[in-house]
Amino acid sequence: MLNAKRAVEVRQASGNGRLRKAPRLLLGYLRVSKGDDQSTALQRRALAQAGVERFFEDVASGGRWDRPQLHRLLDQLRAQDVVVVWKLDRLSRSLKDLLAILDRIDEKGAGFRSVTESVDTTVPAGRMMMQMVGAFAEFERSMIRERTRAGLAAARAEGRIGGRRRKLDPVQQADVVDNVLSGRRTAAQMARLYNVSQATVSRLIAANRQATSPA
Repeated sequence: MLNAKRAVEVRQASGNGRLRKAPRLLLGYLRVSKGDDQSTALQRRALAQAGVERFFEDVASGGRWDRPQLHRLLDQLRAQDVVVVWKLDRLSRSLKDLLAILDRIDEKGAGFRSVTESVDTTVPAGRMMMQMVGAFAEFERSMIRERTRAGLAAARAEGRIGGRRRKLDPVQQADVVDNVLSGRRTAAQMARLYNVSQATVSRLIAANRQATSPA
């Protein structure tokens, strides 16, 4: 998480053989979702006021990775450049994906800035904030994994190996099959009685017929 070498200086050879720093570019990323009536005009104005010189615009969901302009921006990114967005969710609606994109930006030695949330990884406070966000995200993932493992262990202890719990126990299943096949009640009546779908009753009947039919 955001642990790249911020001290890296990018230099270019000038005509007299002396070295000078490459100019830093502010690169703006804009996005609206497909089907939205909104445009990127508001985002573009905000980024222009923030000093953005080049714009990369996608019309796609924030949860998708196949965004050509985002990949084009990341490919062209140089050390000391800064990626600027209007809001964090323009970059991604998924925290996991957002952190992955920020890692790629950081690996290039570049910075990131969100105008609305005042996030700026080119300064120590901004880098510390994103590191904390990353730490909380990792903690949440660890808790989810731990709860999943605990749930599976409890299921195995009860003789279950995962998956959805059966809606009817064996006695109830036998009662459904007996009533329907004997004609005492219809499949719809038994479904209402046990508060299950008619499809569940139909599967029980079909399974019974298959099991009792001669080979």
